[in-house]
Amino acid sequence: MKFESLSPDNLTAIFLSLGVLLLSAFVFGKIFTFLKAPKVIGEITGGFILGASGLYIIAPEFVTHIFLNFQEQGKILNTFYQLGLIFLMFIAGFNTQINFEKQNIKIISTLFLGATFIPIALGYFFIDYFKDSFIGEKGSDLSFSLVFLIAIAVTSIPVISKIFFDIGIIKTRFASIVLTTSTIQDLFLWILLNVAINASTSNSFSIENNLWTAFITIILFILVKVLANIVSKIHFRFESIDFFTLSFVLLFLAIALLNIVHINPMYTSFLVGFLIKNTLQNNHELKEKITSISDFSFSCFIPIYFALIGIQLNVIHEFSFIMFVMFCLLACVFEFLGCYLSLLTLKISNLSRVNFAITMNARGGPGIVLASVAFYYQIINTSFFTTLILTTLFSSMLAGYWLRYQKNKNSEVFYKF
Repeated sequence: MKFESLSPDNLTAIFLSLGVLLLSAFVFGKIFTFLKAPKVIGEITGGFILGASGLYIIAPEFVTHIFLNFQEQGKILNTFYQLGLIFLMFIAGFNTQINFEKQNIKIISTLFLGATFIPIALGYFFIDYFKDSFIGEKGSDLSFSLVFLIAIAVTSIPVISKIFFDIGIIKTRFASIVLTTSTIQDLFLWILLNVAINASTSNSFSIENNLWTAFITIILFILVKVLANIVSKIHFRFESIDFFTLSFVLLFLAIALLNIVHINPMYTSFLVGFLIKNTLQNNHELKEKITSISDFSFSCFIPIYFALIGIQLNVIHEFSFIMFVMFCLLACVFEFLGCYLSLLTLKISNLSRVNFAITMNARGGPGIVLASVAFYYQIINTSFFTTLILTTLFSSMLAGYWLRYQKNKNSEVFYKF
């Protein structure tokens, strides 16, 4: 067996493009961190300034020489794009924690219902208005509608966690409620996204097939949780390197096998991360060491993934500013109303309702993943892809600055409602 190799010039082009992407993501990530904004926004901006709306305008031949030097370069870069997405979701699964404290159950359940189903119900009436402008080549009525509704309701676990950590409220009751609620919400929305992908990739529409996809997605999570509980009771010892190797084996094989039954690699990666995290409940040494996977991913694959998202944004030729403003307002207002109105049924302060409503609007990582996956499967076009990314960035920055303002004003609002 012999594999075709790249020429020295091709290798130079690949590593040059990766180096430029990573450097740009790093520099702008640092700038945005300095500005107290989420680092991920800077990493996307780092890619954006290299793309069709940035450096390409001034020096198109230079940019083309770096990123499209030979015919297959785009496919090779897309491999790094997929690896970044896979490791991002793997780490998200590993960091997922569903924590039902008795005093918080009523708020969590109310907030979940309000943040998920009210925005979806309101957004349903606006699908047809946006569909003609935003649907992709392979998007069907069902797949586009699901992506549209998910985009309105989605909330970010990674970005919210980072914001909570940065401003020092990660251990507050407020943070526990928001993270638990958004975790449950994201699990529900990933199920809908799997159905959307199945609808776009299937040759013929079938209610049975889509219900089967949803059923398998739910059952997989239940099985993973049960399996994790069983394995966590078994005491075993592994060299850390061996454990990491076996984790990657499980990750890659699970992606390959579940892809056959139309379970998206994104969701599979999340499940494997969740499984490994729960498997290590009683093995604190390995649990701590697995952070090295996270550190490596966030220093290499994930910044490249975000930069590659940014480089595909085109706000000049394939973007409507008016449609973006309308969708962004629609999504933020509906999510705010859903959270605020549902929390009116509980005896908490008005300020707490506003804090929850603004925080649940932060779309962050899941919003970006939704946009990139839907765009990859051509459910949405470039215009909606750009709109979703910009909506994600705006809502995440708004939540970050608002929570920082509240912390400086009176940190007690995160403990007493």
